[in-house]
Amino acid sequence: MDAKTIARNFTYKSPKGDQPKRYEDLRENAKILAFKINSICPEGREKSIAMAKLEESVMWANASIAREDKPCLSSV
Repeated sequence: MDAKTIARNFTYKSPKGDQPKRYEDLRENAKILAFKINSICPEGREKSIAMAKLEESVMWANASIAREDKPCLSSV
């Protein structure tokens, strides 16, 4: 990994433009899926992993918005 990538990955980026709305949109949609998983899946390791991976996917999606800082191509 080069120094530029390390610096980018470990530097705080304050939200700009429509980023806060995009973060909120991701969280709200993930929350809907989390409630669905919680209501239809039995308790157990698999459900726990599904919830953890959903949370992880939101974090990585947020990181992509923060790190790449490119305008959204489409708003869904």
